[in-house]
Amino acid sequence: MIQAKEENVRIDSYLAKELNLSRSKVQKLIKEGLVTINGKKINANYQIKLDDQIEVNDDLNFDIDVEPENIPLDIVYEDNDLLIINKASGMVVHPAPGHYSGTLVNALLYRFSLTSGDKMRPGIVHRLDKDTSGLMLVAKNEFTHEKLSFMIANKEVERKYLAIVDGVIKHDTGTIDAPIGRDINNRQKMAVTDINAKDAITHFRVLERWQNNTLIECLLETGRTHQIRVHMAYIGFPVNNDPLYGRGKATEFGQMLHSYSIKLKHPRTGKELYFTKEVPKYFQEKIDMLKKMQ
Repeated sequence: MIQAKEENVRIDSYLAKELNLSRSKVQKLIKEGLVTINGKKINANYQIKLDDQIEVNDDLNFDIDVEPENIPLDIVYEDNDLLIINKASGMVVHPAPGHYSGTLVNALLYRFSLTSGDKMRPGIVHRLDKDTSGLMLVAKNEFTHEKLSFMIANKEVERKYLAIVDGVIKHDTGTIDAPIGRDINNRQKMAVTDINAKDAITHFRVLERWQNNTLIECLLETGRTHQIRVHMAYIGFPVNNDPLYGRGKATEFGQMLHSYSIKLKHPRTGKELYFTKEVPKYFQEKIDMLKKMQ
């Protein structure tokens, strides 16, 4: 996702400069409907406006080199096969149009020799949204990449999240079983839908209730894009401060969603690995504020 920093410039000229592509290639992408602005398809002569949300299909094979960058990382666990990283909120996981630097992959390449995955996503076996913080697995080699991918697909990796949601959930536990696909009206968003959708199941339990919010623990049975955010909004309890699915304007921190625990058997040794990570400072400050408002 690219946020326009200029205005009254043709979209083809702007993207050619931003993405380091030829203008003719950008025009081809636009003609094929692979570029949208604020969720809508446009023509190559569209004049961009300040803060336009520009999306380019990030599955395209852009001819770029991903550069190693000395970016601080919080490494929770490391051995010869895998890493467990505590990803900061605000960090994009892998390069894509508009985000060629400052990503987790740029940071990983600076510190490690990763021999798995493609050049844009080396080591990446699952993702966290940009503004979701917490624990993530990274594969160091092809053996581990294949094994972890298989384990995740077969629900052999347990991932639990903490979320602050808007509204007070009255029941203590719940399961949301609702398929998720691309929102047909806004390509920036996912939605509960039967159109080109995949099964999605989220289990949750209430940990604490406040005046207008609830702290919940979520256990993913599937791993769809934006799954917790979409599911909680669908049942009327959106994740607090979510800029896409939430209520009102979000602050710079993004959604109050944290991947706080991960449990799996080591793909090579079979030894059980279990790690937890406390919520980041801004998340804890939000909890403290809600407790005081009781």
